[in-house]
Amino acid sequence: MAFFDRIADILKANINDMIDKAEDPVKMVKQLIIEMEEQVDEATRALGQAMGSQKVAAKELADAKAKVADWNDKAKLALKNNDEALARKALDIKVGLEGQVDQLQASYDGITAQVDKLKDQVQTMKMKLDEARARQNVLIARAKMAEASTNVATSINSAATESAFAKLDKLERKIVEQEATAEAFTELNATAGASPAAVADQFEELAHKDAVDSELERLKSELGMA
Repeated sequence: MAFFDRIADILKANINDMIDKAEDPVKMVKQLIIEMEEQVDEATRALGQAMGSQKVAAKELADAKAKVADWNDKAKLALKNNDEALARKALDIKVGLEGQVDQLQASYDGITAQVDKLKDQVQTMKMKLDEARARQNVLIARAKMAEASTNVATSINSAATESAFAKLDKLERKIVEQEATAEAFTELNATAGASPAAVADQFEELAHKDAVDSELERLKSELGMA
């Protein structure tokens, strides 16, 4: 039956295979459950119809058997009244009805066998459906996990992600270079001592001192103190 083929799909569902086929596993699982429910309903309706036919066949068979018994009683009554000819007529009808009983019995037996088979199939289908429903959440969770894993793997391998990491590396190198430059300038300032302006001030002070010394020597010479 097609139903059991769909059952096999759900119970043996391979989430990765469905992803490879670009199918939505979550939607697929839910759709399979819906299809299975519909087929269980359809099988249940067929069983109901078969059981209805079985009841009709059983009534027809019972009525035919009752008529056979009735004509048998009539034949006995005729014999009791010493009317063998009438008894023979009753038995003739009885024999004809017994042929109908045989046909109705065969029909009833066939319908009963079909009903029993349908009952077993419907019971099996309902058990499989219950099992599929129980596994539905597990399958959906597996599908979502597989999808998430795929998305993460795709993101890691994507050009955009590689570009972002490359930019981050470049930015880090630039920061390292700036830190190295700042450190170098700090070292230079430490070894250089004074700034050019400070050195110029020292030279001005030295020139001023020389001028004062020259004036002092001149005055001493004028006063004969040299």
